[in-house]
Amino acid sequence: MTGKKPMIAPDFTLLSHDSSEVSLSDFKGKWVILFFYARDGSPTCKRGCLSFKEQYDLFKSVNCEVIGISNDSIQSHREFKELLDLPFPLLSDDEEVVRNLYDVPTYLGKFPGKSSFLINPEGEIIHVYDWLFRPRRHVAKILSKLTNVGR
Repeated sequence: MTGKKPMIAPDFTLLSHDSSEVSLSDFKGKWVILFFYARDGSPTCKRGCLSFKEQYDLFKSVNCEVIGISNDSIQSHREFKELLDLPFPLLSDDEEVVRNLYDVPTYLGKFPGKSSFLINPEGEIIHVYDWLFRPRRHVAKILSKLTNVGR
């Protein structure tokens, strides 16, 4: 997205792991990392979620919320969140409406891509990261970008 005018992040409302409704607009005025992952429990997605968990206090210290989204069920999210003791919400996009709003790719016609969107307090997408592999490096890149962006 470098060199282009930032795009406004599409608002949405999805159900969370605890069955509550969560909207992107709930976080207006904060930085948001919206990360789409393939499946609760898959090895790469587990590493990605744990990497966000490891850096969560740092994200919070710079007024940044972390939100995970996949097409898994609320029950699956509840179990996965509990298993990993994740401090951020996991949202269920079972019909892939939000995934499509954000143009997150699907590979070979059936494998959901893994992408993260760094959204500034004004609601603009300032960076998009694809992380099919190397989830730990992906989180480090987001942290670097977030801590180097003028606020």
